[in-house]
Amino acid sequence: MKNTLAVDRKTLGALVLGAAVWSSPVALALAPLQAHAAAAATTAAVAGLPNFADLVDQVGPAVVNIRTLERPKTGRMGAQGQIGDEEMQEFLRRFFGGALPQPGGKAVPRGRRQAPSEEPVPRGVGSGFILSADGYVMTNAHVIDGADEVLVTLTDKREFKAKVLGADASTDVAVLKIEGANLPYLVLGSSDKIRVGEWVIAIGSPFNLENTVTAGIISAKQRDTGDYLALIQSDVAVNPGNSGGPLINMRGEVIGINSQIATLSGGYNGISFAIPIDEAVRVSEQIKKTGKVTRGRMGVKIAEVSKDVAESLGLKSAQGALVSQVESGSPADKAGVKAGDIILKFNGTAINRSSDLPRLVGSTPLDAKLTITLWRQGKQIELPISIADLDGEKQAKAEARAKGKGEGKGEAAPADKAAAYALGLRVSDLSAEQKKALGVSGGVQLDGADGAAADAGLEQGDVLLQVNNTEIRDARQFHALVSKLDSKKPVVLLVRRGDQSQFIFIRPSAK
Repeated sequence: MKNTLAVDRKTLGALVLGAAVWSSPVALALAPLQAHAAAAATTAAVAGLPNFADLVDQVGPAVVNIRTLERPKTGRMGAQGQIGDEEMQEFLRRFFGGALPQPGGKAVPRGRRQAPSEEPVPRGVGSGFILSADGYVMTNAHVIDGADEVLVTLTDKREFKAKVLGADASTDVAVLKIEGANLPYLVLGSSDKIRVGEWVIAIGSPFNLENTVTAGIISAKQRDTGDYLALIQSDVAVNPGNSGGPLINMRGEVIGINSQIATLSGGYNGISFAIPIDEAVRVSEQIKKTGKVTRGRMGVKIAEVSKDVAESLGLKSAQGALVSQVESGSPADKAGVKAGDIILKFNGTAINRSSDLPRLVGSTPLDAKLTITLWRQGKQIELPISIADLDGEKQAKAEARAKGKGEGKGEAAPADKAAAYALGLRVSDLSAEQKKALGVSGGVQLDGADGAAADAGLEQGDVLLQVNNTEIRDARQFHALVSKLDSKKPVVLLVRRGDQSQFIFIRPSAK
């Protein structure tokens, strides 16, 4: 078979070569046809690419340029430590022999002083888009932050002085109102329905170049870059001035608000981020009604659950939000949440990553009564909880920071310390004053850490609250627990340091 195949290939090669030599005029005659076919295929491929021209004609008129103005601060050194105009003029005269350029490019001649101008001066440029025919406009909070006046310019060159209805720095969303009727506006889509890989365009004013259109694809969804929002990532070119402009799908629907870029230079580096429009609409509705955004809070500090911790505590996978601190008097405190708990579900919704929790809590109506599902000491439990106002309980944070700083000498450790040395730990009982200051009923104080414990990051002064899924009552019980550990298996400790708690994973080594 092998030889036959070799002969066949050789014969075939000869026939092809002979045919090519014998019929070269025919081959030359076919060449133009082949070139035409290739060109046709190329044309078809180009025709398959998206054409954004009709889309831009459709949505472009509703995208606006936003200019912000600021009234100049006059006088001598102000409360913010800024130098007044007169001081700057004198500085320039003395050291550079020049003058401070004024708005419009004019400078004050040497030897003369100009009276402070009350006219607003340009502060910044951004983008936005019209939400409704009666003049509601959406943009980024950072675009209008600190502005004394906001001007909105349409593509037909009409300019309006806008009223800022409200802004939310946490989500970077702001809502403006301009007085107009029958204004062009954009249709809002659903950011929940977007797909990675679909084409999108951005329209805005990068570097104050109005009505600039750029295109690309959605690169990723649910990109964690903020406390309350998972942003849309795309490769659409977005630069300074694009902020607040719309990210639009091929149906002409707004699916996001361009907000951030990943950059080393300050310019476009291939990655940009947009606020999902579904979240932005929820924020804008609150701003329209009350001028501000109200968010729910539980009163916990959280961290990710590592794979090692999940396995040690008996969880099937590394999911949920690890509670590292519970604020005194907070909804979580009143509900019975403890440091070291892992929140698995919030009112039935699974917490896959710790960042899911603040978003769910933040969007929950105040005083709503719901349940949270926890993992505690190897068991799943449910607790009822009421959500409070995020901005209304800031005092609780100050109280929590002040708590747990009590100092006192712990009682002497029991004599049978041998078992604790298997982990490289030396512990002693907490005093009653320490327990009260820390808000705990048990635990032991770490007097020293060696070997594997030190390598894991344990430090003198830490308070140990749990060994694996068992709470620590005192030093004697701690030693008993440790003495039963398999020195070949890892162990996880719940450790209180300052006002926060965390799980520390170590591998004990027998000595």
